[in-house]
Amino acid sequence: MRIAILSLTISLAAQAGDWPQWRGPDLNGVSKETNLPVRWTTEENVTWKLPMPSRTGATPIIWGENIFLNVGEGENLELWCLDRNKGEPRWKRPLAPGNFRINKQNMSSPSPATDGKSVWVMTGTGILKAFDFEGKELWAREIQKDYGKFGLNWGYASSPLLYEDALFVQVLHGMKTDDPSYILRIDKKTGKTVWRVERPTEAVVESPDSYTTPALLRYGDQVEIVITGGDVITGHDPKTGQELWRGGGFNPGNNPMHRIIASPVVYDGLIYAPTRVRPLLVYKAGGRGDVSQSHRVWAFENGPDVPTPVTDGKYFYSVGDRGIVWCLDAKTGKEVWTGGQRIKPAIYSSSPVLADGKIYISNEEGLTTVLKAGPQFEVLAENALSEYTLSSPAISDGQIFLRTEKHLYCIGKRSR
Repeated sequence: MRIAILSLTISLAAQAGDWPQWRGPDLNGVSKETNLPVRWTTEENVTWKLPMPSRTGATPIIWGENIFLNVGEGENLELWCLDRNKGEPRWKRPLAPGNFRINKQNMSSPSPATDGKSVWVMTGTGILKAFDFEGKELWAREIQKDYGKFGLNWGYASSPLLYEDALFVQVLHGMKTDDPSYILRIDKKTGKTVWRVERPTEAVVESPDSYTTPALLRYGDQVEIVITGGDVITGHDPKTGQELWRGGGFNPGNNPMHRIIASPVVYDGLIYAPTRVRPLLVYKAGGRGDVSQSHRVWAFENGPDVPTPVTDGKYFYSVGDRGIVWCLDAKTGKEVWTGGQRIKPAIYSSSPVLADGKIYISNEEGLTTVLKAGPQFEVLAENALSEYTLSSPAISDGQIFLRTEKHLYCIGKRSR
C-alpha cells in the first residue's frame, strides 16, 4: 500500500497526459493513456509533422501545450519549444556550439526534463542549462569545465533525472580518461552542485563507459537513485549521494568492452538492470552493502543491448537490437512467449513504450511495430515512416510523438 501511495503522489506531480522526462510520467516507459492510434503512414492519421534538421537519440518532452526538443543543427545545439497543437516552434534557444556526430549519435542525445515551470537540458558536450517556459535562460553550467573532460568512447548521452528539487547527472567513463566516474546532485533552481560523489569500480578499458540514465527507486518510505555502469549496479541516498548498496555479476567474463547502454527499469520494488545483452539481472529493493547474491531475484541471458526494456509489473518486455522480442514473467523471469519472437528484421535502438494494452517498438528504418501486450504474441500493425529513427516514442493526451531524422510526427487526435 505504501508503495502505491508514494508512486501515486509522485506521478501526480505531472499533469495527466504529460511526458516530462525520457521514460515518461512514471520514469519507466509506461503510459496510462487509452484509445491510442494503432495505424498510420507519413500522411494518414498524422495531425502534423515538423521538419527536423538532424537525427537524435533524444525523446520529445511534453507538458501541457509545450513540446521541448534537444536539437543539433549543423555545428550548433539548441533547445526548441513547440506549440503542441500547431506543431510550430514557439521559440528556439542556443545551448552550445561544438555539435558533432560520432557513430550513430550527435551531441543532442540527452532528453530534456521539465516540472511544468522550468525545463532543463544537457548536451553531449556537457552544457547544462535551465529555461523558463517563455525561453528565458535561468542558469547554465559547463560540466566538463568544472569536473574534467568526458571520457566515453562514443560520446556522452545520459539524460538528467529530475526528482523534486534536484537534477541527478551521472558521468560514468573510463575508455578515454583516467579521471574517476561520478554522480552529481544539482539544485534545479540555482544550478549549483549540492553534492558530487565518485563511483569507483574495477571495470577496465571500455567497460566503465555507461550511456544509461539514472533510475528512481521508491519502496515503502524510501527513495534511492539507481545507477548502472562499470560492471555493477549501485543504489544511492538522494540527499547525500552515499552508496547504500552494490550488485555485481554484470560482466562475468571480464570483457574489457562491456559498456552499458540500456538503462535500469524500476517497477513494484524490483530493479531490472540490463547490461551488454547478457546477463540482464533483477534485484529486489531493500538491500544494503553487497546485494549480488542476497537480493538477486532472477537473471536472463538474452537481454537487450541498446533498447531499454519495459514492464507493467506482470509481464516484462525486452527488445533485442535485431528485432527479437521477449516476454517474461516480471516476477520470476520465466518465458511467457515461447522463446523470442522476431518482428521486422532491422536494427533497433529506440526503447519500447507500453500503453493502452499495446507495445510500440520503433526501429532505425522508421518502422513502428505495434504488438498486443499480454501472454500471446500478436502483431497488430506495422507502420512505416521510412526515415532514420533513434528516438523513443512519447505519448501524451491520446497522441504519439515520433521523432525521426527528418521530422517530428504527431500521430492521432488529441483526447483532451
